[in-house]
Amino acid sequence: MEHIGRIGDSPRSVVVVGAGIVGLSTAWFLQERGVAVTVVDRARGAAGASWGNAGWISPGLAIPLNEPGTLRYGLRSLLDRTAPLHVPASPDPRLWAFLAKFAAHCTDRSWARAVRANLPLNEECVEAFDVLTANGVDAPTVEAPITAAFENAAQAGSLVRELERLIDAGQHVDYTTLDGDDLREQIPQLTSRIGAGIRLDGQRYVDPGRFTESLARSVVQRGGTIRHRFDVGSVRRHRHALTVRSATGQTVSANAVVLATGAWLPRLGKQWGVTVPVRAGRGYSFTVPTGQPVAAPIYLPEVRVACTPCRGGLRVAGTMEFRAPDAALDPARIDVIIESARPLLTGVCWDARTDEWVGPRPVTSDGRPLIGATDDPGVFIAGGHGMWGLTHGPITGRLLAEQITTGKQPEALREFAPTR
Repeated sequence: MEHIGRIGDSPRSVVVVGAGIVGLSTAWFLQERGVAVTVVDRARGAAGASWGNAGWISPGLAIPLNEPGTLRYGLRSLLDRTAPLHVPASPDPRLWAFLAKFAAHCTDRSWARAVRANLPLNEECVEAFDVLTANGVDAPTVEAPITAAFENAAQAGSLVRELERLIDAGQHVDYTTLDGDDLREQIPQLTSRIGAGIRLDGQRYVDPGRFTESLARSVVQRGGTIRHRFDVGSVRRHRHALTVRSATGQTVSANAVVLATGAWLPRLGKQWGVTVPVRAGRGYSFTVPTGQPVAAPIYLPEVRVACTPCRGGLRVAGTMEFRAPDAALDPARIDVIIESARPLLTGVCWDARTDEWVGPRPVTSDGRPLIGATDDPGVFIAGGHGMWGLTHGPITGRLLAEQITTGKQPEALREFAPTR
């Protein structure tokens, strides 16, 4: 209780629940504003969606998931176990209620609203990473283009149209179309089946596990506390503080609490007026050796696979699976990724893969994350970023730290109000 108290109208202490990229970024930027932070997490740091994702810092590809084409594609592949988007047949009424609400938001109007809402985050997300790496986070971000590869120009045209819609909405996107020969000259790992592509410049990538672990060390070095295996059972309001209690009876108290629990957000958020549905859109990844070094990320949109240089090899990530966040890894989903990517990539040692992983990405029903204050002025939410939690994690933390310490909602967060 040593940090309980306030400095003027600003909290002196904050407990952040969740040690992923979003929670740790919020803690780090709160420290920049003089706030004492304690981070608690149900597992070890970077164990959830922040560990095994593709590692892209890609504002040019931060396309909201509720694009109308997603609904058409999803209906065609709904129960197909070999499809990149998979919904297991189950009698889970909450899942089907979520999918119904998500489908209702797969409209041009709702998608455009999400695009416009993301513009400030996309504009400032790279700078927020630079602030971290210039001030103690010792994991590098690598500037490199992301190249989307297609079998033919017609397929490439669908992404061009999406990018042009982003540009029309105000998003800066620097892209170049390429033919198959140009692509293979730049990326020898692409097979002869690739006939067209799009190179997006001005993007970056990281090793997400290494970055998140370095961010955690920085929080501790700056005086913060991180408590692992602290599975939060409740958050209670007292007169001058909020107390976070674990399932085993441990407690920690502070002036304010940030819930950054990713796909587990509904469990605690509902108590504080958060009614926007959030479900786990689980992604899979693994790392494979390659015959030659891979220079930059490769995107295979038709099979929904993202490939990133990682630890001397290639991290291959894909699929969107709506299952419980804690469900075990399904080896069949790894097989689906391999079989879909194998005809398009060469020089990849598929059978020597390591680090097989599944992580729950928190997907909201309306395509917009949840960032800001709840019905209680001391409880804040940061989550629901879907596939763009890494890209938007640090800028989310910076903007939310501003709101917590000033009491004023940044304009950039207006569309993300958790109690909308």
